[in-house]
Amino acid sequence: MVTAAARLLRTRYLCSACGEASPKWQGRCPSCGEWNSLVEGEPPPRPGRAGLGSPRDGVRPSVVLGLDAVAGEDVRRRTCGIGEWDRVLGGGLVPGALILLGGDPGVGKSTLALQVARGVGSAASPALYCAGEESAAQLGMRAMRTRCAGPEVAVLAETDLDALLAGIESRRPLLAVVDSVQTAYDTAVPGAPGSISQVRTAVTRLLLCAKATGVTIVLVGHVTKEGAIAGPRTLEHMVDVVLYLEGERHGEYRLLRGVKNRFGTTDELGIFTMRDTGMEEAEAPGRAFLDEGSLGVPGNVLTVSCEGARPLAVEVQALSVETPYPVPRRTASGFDLGRLHLLLAVLQRRAGMHFGKSDVYVNAVGGVRLAEPAVDLAVALAIAASVRNRSLPPGCVAIGEVGLGGEIRRVRRLDQRLAEAQALGITSAILPASQASSVPAGMRCHAAASLSEALRLVPATPSSAA
Repeated sequence: MVTAAARLLRTRYLCSACGEASPKWQGRCPSCGEWNSLVEGEPPPRPGRAGLGSPRDGVRPSVVLGLDAVAGEDVRRRTCGIGEWDRVLGGGLVPGALILLGGDPGVGKSTLALQVARGVGSAASPALYCAGEESAAQLGMRAMRTRCAGPEVAVLAETDLDALLAGIESRRPLLAVVDSVQTAYDTAVPGAPGSISQVRTAVTRLLLCAKATGVTIVLVGHVTKEGAIAGPRTLEHMVDVVLYLEGERHGEYRLLRGVKNRFGTTDELGIFTMRDTGMEEAEAPGRAFLDEGSLGVPGNVLTVSCEGARPLAVEVQALSVETPYPVPRRTASGFDLGRLHLLLAVLQRRAGMHFGKSDVYVNAVGGVRLAEPAVDLAVALAIAASVRNRSLPPGCVAIGEVGLGGEIRRVRRLDQRLAEAQALGITSAILPASQASSVPAGMRCHAAASLSEALRLVPATPSSAA
C-alpha cells in the first residue's frame, strides 16, 4: 500500500508552459519564468543515465546522405481543392508533415478539418478522421450538414492512442485528422487525458508515425483563455506547421493564419465565410472587411494592410470621448494595445493633442487583426478625426508607419496596396513623402513627411455631431 508520505514524495508539479517538473508548487516556474503555470501531476519515469556517452551494443549507425543528394528530390504537395487552405500552407500538404490547427471553441476548426479531409481523400484512398470528441453518428450529422458525407472520408471514433496509431499505420491514408489531440490517451503514461504528460506523449508518437509512414497528420487543438494552444508550449516547437483559425464566433468571416510553417512562409492569410453548410472561400478576400457606406463617418479611415502577398483593404474606426473618471480607458480591438499607447503619446507630443481626460477606442472592422506598422498612420488619423469630429476627404486611403519622432516612414509592398485601393475606386492617398513617386496614374498623392503634415487633411474646426 502506498502511504501518504510516499505519495507526497512522488507528487510533482509540472509547468504547463515548458513541462518542467518541480518538487513543490511555486508561483513562478524556475525553468521558463512563467507565472501561475505549475499544476499537480506525476511525470513519467525518466530513463537511466547509464551509457549516455556511447551508443548501445548492437545499434547500427543511420544512413548519412549529402545535402546535395536530398535537395534535388521533388516533394509533391497534396492540394485539397480549398484554395485559401492551400495558400496558407504554401501550396498544399507536405507528405509526412504534422500540422497543429488551433482556435477558439465554435470557430469552425472541426468543420474546416472535415472539409479538408474530404478534399484530400478519394473513394479508392479515403482520408482518415479520428474523432475523439464525437461519436461516429455525431460526426455523420456534421458531414451531412457540410455536404462531406461520402466514401472520401473514413471514420475512427477512438481515444486510445495505440488504436489511433495502429489505424493510421495499417491504412496509410494520404491525410489523417486527430480531433482533438487533447483527447488522445496513452494507458502507459500517468495523468488524465489532456494533461501535460498525455498531450506531449501523444504529439511525440504521432510525429514519429507521420515521419515513418509519410502520412500527413492534422491535429485539432484546444486553446486557453489567453488564446494559446492548450498544453506545454513545446508542442508548437515539435510540430511542423501551426495554424490558428480566428474570427468572431457570431461573425461572418474566419481568418486562417499561419504562425509557424517549416515548408513555406507564415505571412499568408486565408479568409473564409462561415455558412450553414460549412466554410466557404471569400469571393473577394481583399475587400471582405470593407463597408464603403461608413467611410464618411468622423473617425473612420480606410487603409490597406498586406498579409503576405495579399493586400487587404480594412476600415479603421476610432472614437474619443470625454470621461468623468480620473483614469481614462484605452481599448483596442484588432489592434495592439501597446501600439495604441505609443500613437497616443506621439499625437500628444508631436501634434499637441491631449487625451488625459478622454477614453479612446480603436477597432478594426470585421474582426481582422492588424499587426503590421503600415496601418499606424490610418489609426492616428482616425483618432484625430474623432477628436475633431471631422472626416478625411472622400475616396482617401492612408498608408504609413509612424515613428516616435512623428515622422512618416516607408512601408513595404506599396505598389500592391495602391493597386488594390485604386481597384476599389480610391482616388487619393496619404503616403510617406519618401514614396510619393509610387502613386499610380489617376491617383492623387498627399505626401506627408511627418504626422503634423498628415493631420492638416483633417480640419481642426469641429462641426456638429454626425
